[in-house]
Amino acid sequence: MEALAGFGFELGVLKRIRRAGWWQAGVRDPESVAEHTTRVAQLAGLLAAEGGADPARAAYLALWHDTQETRTGDLPHTIKGFVEKPDPRAITAAQTSALPGAARDSVRDAVDEYEAAESPEALYARDADKLEMLLQAVEYRDVGVRNVDEWIASATKSLKTDLARRVAEAALTMSSLSWRVR
Repeated sequence: MEALAGFGFELGVLKRIRRAGWWQAGVRDPESVAEHTTRVAQLAGLLAAEGGADPARAAYLALWHDTQETRTGDLPHTIKGFVEKPDPRAITAAQTSALPGAARDSVRDAVDEYEAAESPEALYARDADKLEMLLQAVEYRDVGVRNVDEWIASATKSLKTDLARRVAEAALTMSSLSWRVR
């Protein structure tokens, strides 16, 4: 049980790690990795439900997609060409090595499925990651951050499912402030 508690403390680091790429866009206090992950999991569940896949599984995969950043920090895309991308499966194996078998296998299987990007749930979870970035970019744009176009373009280009592309199109035609229930 100490290993579970210790891993719980390690996961808490995600609340303090900021999404570093946004600093390059001029965002002074970007969201944390944990805040990003929460909306990714929520969106993954919604996309999967709407797409006929297992929403709980998609949300679970999304919950683990960035947990490796407790060991690496959030690495912006500008590292490409300078630093090799760390292997999420290897980091997850190290992070979970002391966990009891069922917990260890659950996390490792989730990360493996997410990284393989073959199941419908993994595709929705991966699209949710990009869609969350797009929504965040629109929110930052709506409060005056001007340098978000490349994040929007990157997110839009990366979407794999028609459902996520339709959500992105809708998001880009509205203000982030127009969501309020009428």
